[in-house]
Formats: sequence, structure tokens, C-alpha cells
Amino acid sequence: MDDSDFQIARKDLIESLGKGLSIIEAFDDEHVRLTPSEAARLTGMTRTAARRYLLSLVHFGYAGTDGKLFWLTPRVLRLSQSYLGAARLPRLVQPFIQRISMQCGETVNVSVLDGHEVVYVARSNSPRVVSIGYHTGARAPAHVVTPGIAMLSTLTDEALDEWIAGHSFSGFTSYTVTDRDTFRANVRHARVLNHWITHQQFDLGLSGVAMALKDRKGECKGAMGMTVQSRSYTPEQIEAQLLPLLQDAVQTLRPLL
Repeated sequence: MDDSDFQIARKDLIESLGKGLSIIEAFDDEHVRLTPSEAARLTGMTRTAARRYLLSLVHFGYAGTDGKLFWLTPRVLRLSQSYLGAARLPRLVQPFIQRISMQCGETVNVSVLDGHEVVYVARSNSPRVVSIGYHTGARAPAHVVTPGIAMLSTLTDEALDEWIAGHSFSGFTSYTVTDRDTFRANVRHARVLNHWITHQQFDLGLSGVAMALKDRKGECKGAMGMTVQSRSYTPEQIEAQLLPLLQDAVQTLRPLL
């Protein structure tokens, strides 16, 4: 049974834990430091409550403060490391992505969909001195990275429409697809192809290829893909040289997921 199928009674919830986590999630690259008022606005709670949660995070070592502004400390990384250490997927795929990397000389990633973002949970050690791609723990808007399209292609049309309606289609390059209808058509096309290739959607000069990782029941558990220099591979070369490596690994992993 999938985790999302398990229903939790409201009486069993600790609401304060959820609010404390929402305070942590309020920090991002645009909000590196927050006042209690800013934290309250971002989380929808009162300033007094936000301040108490921030002070609690300081007490337990997850945040720092100068008395006015608050910021996260490296201790927060323990939360993500706990997932990476306990989750089965990153450990299971590591030998497979390492083998692909040695075969093609490119960095290979595995990622999962977290709401409207792609989170990278495993990465191969590239044989190149300087490698590109996303490091473990990195996040990216799902509409601009190839794994996002691959994973969204496994949704039903109804679920996809709901996701698109709630997503912010920001542009990052002149190639970024920000039109909802075009994006929907791309995702449906990826569903037919069972993979997707992107070109300079998030970063100029970079292309990507990805496939959804499905278990034996056909449920999506993540995506496996590569980010490469656009000047090194045309879309046709990506399809001919890199895609078959992903296809073999995805097919082998399916009964193991």
C-alpha cells in the first residue's frame, strides 16, 4: 500500500509539529533570513506563534538569531540526511546509476516529485573531473527539469490538470515552456514516449533526458535521468546514445522497486 493511502485520524496528529516544520520550509533562497512577522506571513500563523517556533528552533540548534532576524543552521541538514540514510530508493539505485555513468561518462541522477518541485535523492560519481547536474538534496521547479516531465507523465489527465492549475510557471530561459496548454501537451507526449528530452529549459547550454521509475504495479517511484552539455549532444544523439542506457536500467529496476 502506498503511504498516501494511509488515513490518519485528526486526533492522532500533533499540529504543533506540522507548524514547526512549516517554519523551517519557509526559508529558501529568497528568504534566507526572516523576521517573526515575515515567517508569520509565509506560514499563515500569528506573529507571536511564529516567534515562539523560531525561538524553539534556536533552542534546539536548528536556527540562529541576532535578536531580530532568524536563519537556519547546518543542523537542519540532519533531517534530509536522515531520509537519504533510511530511504530504500537511493540505496537501491546507486549501483545502477554508477554503472551508467561509467558507460557514458556523464553524471546520472535519481529524483522524486515533492509537490511542485523535483528533489534529487541520488547521484553517480562522474568519471569527469568537472561534472554537471544536480547534487543530492537539490531542488528544482518540476516544469523546467526533465525528471519532472517524466514523473508527471505518469499522472492521470485529471491529476495532471489539477497539478498544472496549482503550479507557477516561471520562466528561466528563453526556451522555458510557461504556457500551460503547451506544457500539458508535452507531458502527454512524454507519456506516450515513456521518456522525455529537454533543451535549455532551466539553464542555458544544458539539456536533459529522463525516464520515470515505476514499480511492478506501474506506480511511479521517481525518475532517473542525466543533465548534459547541449553542445556535446544533439537531441538525436541523446536519444541514440544515452536513452538506451536509462531504458535498460529502468527495466531492470522495475521488479525490484
